Amino acid sequence: MKGIDLINSDVHNRLRAKILTFELKPGTRLVEDELTAALNAGRTPVREALLRLQGEGLVSRERGWIVEGEPDPDATAPALTGRRGKVVYRLTAEGKERLAELLAEAGPAAYDDEGFGVHFAFFALTDADVRLRILEGRRRRVEERRDGLRAALARTREKLDRYTLQLQEHGLDAVEREVRWLNELIDPPERKDTSR
Repeated sequence: MKGIDLINSDVHNRLRAKILTFELKPGTRLVEDELTAALNAGRTPVREALLRLQGEGLVSRERGWIVEGEPDPDATAPALTGRRGKVVYRLTAEGKERLAELLAEAGPAAYDDEGFGVHFAFFALTDADVRLRILEGRRRRVEERRDGLRAALARTREKLDRYTLQLQEHGLDAVEREVRWLNELIDPPERKDTSR
């Protein structure tokens, strides 16, 4: 993949993640200049990402870009309560189909930090075998990161000052905690106990 394609794909994936996790809620107006600043990207990758998202049914273009979704009229508070109502959105049929496709995709992009967060947010809607495949792939990715950190720390330990060494060890500790957490999700202790 060429460098430009990687940038375009990254911008698309980050915007899609913001929409699917409702960081950008349905009805939100998307201004290209604001997106280029927020995503630290050029106009072309942002514009191409918006066009791809439009093709996926996640955004529409009517006098500007808008995140798709329809409000749930039953989820708003009555007008005279004096408090702000909770707004809930329903996915369109096309949006539900696209979400199911995205959740079923359990390739390498689902194991990275960006993709894993989106898939993990929707784990309740994901088939168990896809969940397991995502968790195992994520564990492999994090174990690779852990091994790389261990090797780098072993090579440079003597050259680092106390602060930098502590920072490196803290990063390694965080990655090791994530590996333990993933191990528990993949093979929970209660399942291990019952198999004896």
